[in-house]
Amino acid sequence: MPKWVPSMLKKPELTEYRTLLLSLQTRLRGDVQHLADGALHRADGDGDSKSPTHIAELGTDNYEQDFSLRFVENEQEILEEISLALKKIDTGTYGLCEKCLEQGKPPAKSVIIKERLRAIPYVRTCMHCAEQQRTRKWRR
Repeated sequence: MPKWVPSMLKKPELTEYRTLLLSLQTRLRGDVQHLADGALHRADGDGDSKSPTHIAELGTDNYEQDFSLRFVENEQEILEEISLALKKIDTGTYGLCEKCLEQGKPPAKSVIIKERLRAIPYVRTCMHCAEQQRTRKWRR
């Protein structure tokens, strides 16, 4: 991918997306912290009287803890994608499809539509490339 390509978005639009990404980042960080604290608190088993006494309760607690930790892991990945999107705003590559640019398409033909960016502001590919990627994974 080229070091720098001009963004196809105007400054007010970039400001809107930056605000959207920062808001999402703040919310997810709070969610991750809350879930991680809850999962780790259950793992501590700090001896309170609510600890499971039946094997089925123990299984449910383990399932809930595992689910929370997997959710935290997924949220961490999204936080990394958000950080990358914020860097792209700074470098002028936000809103451009990485796959299209890798294929040598010019920036004007690598634009991710605004509706997609509003729905998933940290998205890295256009709809066409995302569909191709999904189709390749399904065929495996």
